[in-house]
Amino acid sequence: MKLGSSELILNANGSIYHLNLLPEDIATTIIIVGDPDRVSLVSKYFDTIEIKKGKREFLTHTGTLNNKRITVTSTGIGTDNIDIVLNELDALVNIDFQSRRVIPNKTKLDFIRIGTSGAVQPDIEVDEFLISEYALGLDGLLHFYQSDAVQHKEISTAFVQHTQWDNHKSMPYVVKCNETLSRQLASNRIRFGVTATNIGFYGPQGRKLRLELPDTELNSKLTTFEFNGLKITNLEMETSGIYGLSKLLDHRAVSMNCILANRVTGQFSKNPYKAVDELIRYTLEKLIST
Repeated sequence: MKLGSSELILNANGSIYHLNLLPEDIATTIIIVGDPDRVSLVSKYFDTIEIKKGKREFLTHTGTLNNKRITVTSTGIGTDNIDIVLNELDALVNIDFQSRRVIPNKTKLDFIRIGTSGAVQPDIEVDEFLISEYALGLDGLLHFYQSDAVQHKEISTAFVQHTQWDNHKSMPYVVKCNETLSRQLASNRIRFGVTATNIGFYGPQGRKLRLELPDTELNSKLTTFEFNGLKITNLEMETSGIYGLSKLLDHRAVSMNCILANRVTGQFSKNPYKAVDELIRYTLEKLIST
């Protein structure tokens, strides 16, 4: 089926609409960061940089490290932006822009999120590194796609029961990381956990400034939830979208979290920039070691 111009939107130079990229601009290994300023904090470790392009909050650098071609792309904050970025990155390798048709032989991409996060378990120290074994999506994005096959509904059902989830909110969903990619990035320095992806930073994460919250105990419910030994370990705002869309598009994804805050103990990292830089260097070393 030929994709119409309002479905596959291209710029005048033939690049994909939001990311402003051409198919040859990206590698098959893609590091995803939220903050555009973090792109250069990753690419400064590359041996070479061949591509620097950007539009809005979406900045992309592609280069090589130890002869491995790597792309790093910023998404901005939230799963709404993840919907744009992952669909457009997939389109770059799996849709022919000339014919506007899906390519029969699909290219698989590896997505590695390097991001910051807040812990909801008291035993997790700030500056620790954590791989999201599962993502608990509280954002609703995946329900706009046919996604039942990639969801772990036994976990989300138990979560809804435990929290007495308000049916006016989006139904939670759970997706697992790619196990092969997570094993590649794991070590005895890495903790595994269940990451809750929130739709916002303030009320959705239990922060109260001037607005009242309907459930002031939500964070404590997150902390006390357990399913067959799995506990919710941390909060952030992108992982569920990355895992869900990656599974649906047949790519591999893993989320690397630097814990900068502990919401239970009230601690915050004394040197967050150093902690994030250490996670960047750790991840790059793991990616080029195989």
